Amino acid sequence: MTATRILPGTGEGPVLALDQGISFWGGVDPEAARIIDEHHPAYRAALDGRVVMMPTSRGSCSGSGVILDMLLNGVAPAALIFSEAEDVATLGALIGAEMFGRTLPVLRVSAADFARLARAERLTITEDAITGDGISLPIADPPQTALTLTPADQALLAGDEATAAAMRIVVKAAQLQGAAALTDVTRGHIDGCILANQANLIFAEKMADLGAQVRVPTTMNAISVDRENWQRQGVPPVFGSHAARLADAYVRMGCQPTFTCAPYLLDDQPAQGEGIAWAESNAVIYANTVLGARTPKHPDYLDLCIAVTGRAPLAGVYLDAERRAARVLDFDIPAGADDAVWPLIGYLAGLKSPDRIPLLRGLAGVSPTPDDLKALCAAFGTTSAAPMLHVEGVTPEADLPLREGADRTRVTRADLAATWDSLNPGPETVELIAIGSPHASAPECRALAAALAGRTVGIATMITAGRAVIADLRREGTLSALEASGVRIVPDMCWCSISEPVFPPETRTVMTNSGKYAHYGPGLSGRALRFGSMADCAAAALTGQAPKTLPHWLSQEGTADA
Repeated sequence: MTATRILPGTGEGPVLALDQGISFWGGVDPEAARIIDEHHPAYRAALDGRVVMMPTSRGSCSGSGVILDMLLNGVAPAALIFSEAEDVATLGALIGAEMFGRTLPVLRVSAADFARLARAERLTITEDAITGDGISLPIADPPQTALTLTPADQALLAGDEATAAAMRIVVKAAQLQGAAALTDVTRGHIDGCILANQANLIFAEKMADLGAQVRVPTTMNAISVDRENWQRQGVPPVFGSHAARLADAYVRMGCQPTFTCAPYLLDDQPAQGEGIAWAESNAVIYANTVLGARTPKHPDYLDLCIAVTGRAPLAGVYLDAERRAARVLDFDIPAGADDAVWPLIGYLAGLKSPDRIPLLRGLAGVSPTPDDLKALCAAFGTTSAAPMLHVEGVTPEADLPLREGADRTRVTRADLAATWDSLNPGPETVELIAIGSPHASAPECRALAAALAGRTVGIATMITAGRAVIADLRREGTLSALEASGVRIVPDMCWCSISEPVFPPETRTVMTNSGKYAHYGPGLSGRALRFGSMADCAAAALTGQAPKTLPHWLSQEGTADA
């Protein structure tokens, strides 16, 4: 057998073999080079200088920034070895080599060779082979797909310095993905404008200083500060100024300061079949799944390069065949389930289908709303590497024929209950309610206001939302009702980017209605998490208590009563 060289380089170190992928963003601390995802079996394992093996990565598009940051800080793995296709971490390593001269070998091996290498204590990657513990596996370059570039593509490669640099990265990404051509995109969405690490700022300012300008309308993700008010909020000046500089760099490049991780809530939604270039995992999955638009889960940095060139690798779910489901998940939904069931469904769907697009059956009868699907997609993106899913009888492409060899799995009430328990490790006393991961919609904010019914919250209760949604809430009076109840509405930031002191420092336990934040929150905030429905969150906001019991509809007794 032979290993495939995805990116060149040499290295050696002890082996860290993971049997399930990790989201480098939210799952790895890039400064300590250590796994911080409490839900991962390798929690607290060190990555620095190790040959890190996993089937593929999962979760956030921002993982590329974590890889680049570790490279720039000198704490990167010695090598990355995957057994399946992987784009996000690979793109971070590609940027490190192309723009900063820092190499990280990336290799792909068969499942059988992966199992053999995983048993080694230490591996060495040379130009020609992976060796160690009696193993010698030759390394070869991948078969080269002829990438056809148009005269316009060639002109971009010969263009100004910024455009040429962006186009070189797009072309290299296309070659790594086996694309035969590039495709036009009509719009973009930038994920790397969060100051998750200094690499994001270094990359953005380097591109802006080169004079990069986007060629297609391009929205921006949430950022790490309230852009207009951070100086008055006690944010440390160095962090605040760096976060603002990062946002400003993308605005200088022509991106729209939308500052939302839910661009599908803006008025101008992509149309079904429209080829777009979005990053941010929840946004990508919602666009493909619910809107029927077309975008792979573009890694951070590639999103900007595509926006600057208007061209993307014609691969992945841009192609009809790649949008077909390869696994069927039959769900048993308990009668009487409330809105908390949708993050559970998405989270479980990702766990059951971590590396392929699934078709979810059994959900049409409970008539999910757009916000239900939003919650489902965000949670799915946390536990799966797939860029989309289908919901039979609900989403626009659910009737596509299944892939040949697609398998089938049942998801039971017991599975839902176990997932509820896994997302609820924290104590009953909570000090903070976190709504809006991804950014809250206007209907979600109205639902919280209705649940509070004019009563004043007893603990800190915060909603993160985009400025466009906040403007709608202000016009209709919902914003004033929430504020009268003591709820704080925070623009520009999302829970995955909030830091102290905006995040209340005295908090020990957070309660959220987001499956995504329930998963990432412990690692990102250092706090215990509780998960529940919007009504559960409203009740806890009034009392500071979240009883550690299964909801009625998930308990055996509740199911029997139904």
